[in-house]
Amino acid sequence: MNPQARKPAQTLRLGISACYFHADPLRPVFKGKTLFYLEQSLVHWVQSSGAVTYLIPPVAQAAGGFPTASLESYVNDLDGLVLHGGADVSPKSYGEEPLRPEWGGDYVRDCYEISLVQHFLKAGKPILGICRGAQLLNVALGGTLYQDITLQLPGSLVHRNWDIYDKNIHEIEFAKNSNLSQFYNGNVKVNSIHHQGIKILGRELVAEARSLPDGIVEAIRYQGNSYAFAVQWHPEFQVPEFHPAHDRALYENLADGRPILEEFLAAVKKKKGDASL
Repeated sequence: MNPQARKPAQTLRLGISACYFHADPLRPVFKGKTLFYLEQSLVHWVQSSGAVTYLIPPVAQAAGGFPTASLESYVNDLDGLVLHGGADVSPKSYGEEPLRPEWGGDYVRDCYEISLVQHFLKAGKPILGICRGAQLLNVALGGTLYQDITLQLPGSLVHRNWDIYDKNIHEIEFAKNSNLSQFYNGNVKVNSIHHQGIKILGRELVAEARSLPDGIVEAIRYQGNSYAFAVQWHPEFQVPEFHPAHDRALYENLADGRPILEEFLAAVKKKKGDASL
């Protein structure tokens, strides 16, 4: 028997980028402290594959002579990166000023996640982006965003409705012969929880899906020598099992997110396997 065949499958170790609660002197819990967190549905969705998930904390600057972990040590220890959804990407991250104060975004988080993207791409380790993660990946590779779709693209769909949140749904179409188009039979429906959107694609990125009928980019794929793919919707919110029984009929009619996760995991396994040869 081939000795390699007797080896048990190795558990994948996937890092998820952190969301920020910045220091708030009025917050009743951890007053004045900065918090990092993950949203439950995303963690459970990724864990459903059998992978082990870890929050990747921003690396502290060394102070007072105390040693600190390096970002490289996290990249070396993990097999892949998932870019979390969350706050707006700051226009400053793609060379613009906010058109309105409330669209200033989270520049601190941008810098942290752009560094993650650069390091994981350099290491050749796969990246999957969700919602903000798609916008962040685009900006990290030199692309730009619409600061507000409604303002900058009159007549477009309402891509974020706060009152119904992840029940705001629209149809998307896939680019012909794209990888993503092979997972689904024709156009599908997805949730929509964003008011920013991809404007100019970053380096070596192609659009694999767009919303109907306004053409907003909904999925992007990196064409370089490493796997990086991202979607504008939240596939982790579209899992029927994660929702109350009275909502399941709605979610069962949305695009199944499993092919997206499975493709990412296949890329992670391939990279991990190549590294062990």
